Amino acid sequence: MWLLRLPGVYRPQADTRLLLSALRDARLGRPARALDLCTGSGVAAIAAARHGARQVTAVDRYLPAVLSARFNARVRGLPVRVRHGSVSSVEGQFDLITANPPYVPCASPDPARGAALAWDAGFDGRRCLDELCDRAADLLAPNGTLLVVHSALCGVSMTLESLRDKGLKSSVVARALEPFGPVMRSRIDYLESSGLIEPGERTEELVVIRADRIER
Repeated sequence: MWLLRLPGVYRPQADTRLLLSALRDARLGRPARALDLCTGSGVAAIAAARHGARQVTAVDRYLPAVLSARFNARVRGLPVRVRHGSVSSVEGQFDLITANPPYVPCASPDPARGAALAWDAGFDGRRCLDELCDRAADLLAPNGTLLVVHSALCGVSMTLESLRDKGLKSSVVARALEPFGPVMRSRIDYLESSGLIEPGERTEELVVIRADRIER
């Protein structure tokens, strides 16, 4: 898929492909309302619209990503509204939520700026993940589904338990082992010293977690 990406906008890669594959495999029918968090170039929002969603909201904190996603949806004539914001700024309920949030641990507690907004996620990589887990049940419509991708370095069990604590049925629906990319390779010393990886470890497992708000 051809996509416009302004400078610094996250390039769709292994985690994006895993998320899109999980979306295809989920067989969710035709969700009326979809939300794509941390949309980047808008590829998952476009996929949700092509999946049959009548209304798609895409959100990103990085303004060049917002402009890129807006163009990519508009040039395809898809019903995608792209907003500048974060998880905390979203209101409403959605039948489908997709998310490829920042999840790379970093040594600085300060909020990332520029292109690093797409990956910097605090000391343990969970800054955005924890916020998403806290809000997921409120953002999902009855019988709605969340699909979120992140690295196993951030704690798969923590995500599952947090979502279940909010009353959501949650499980891992996709996995892939990938070599470290440039950002992870640049942080090997920090990851090793903080105990997030073993000495010499140079691969990470990516997971897609599905959470459903079951209403009978």
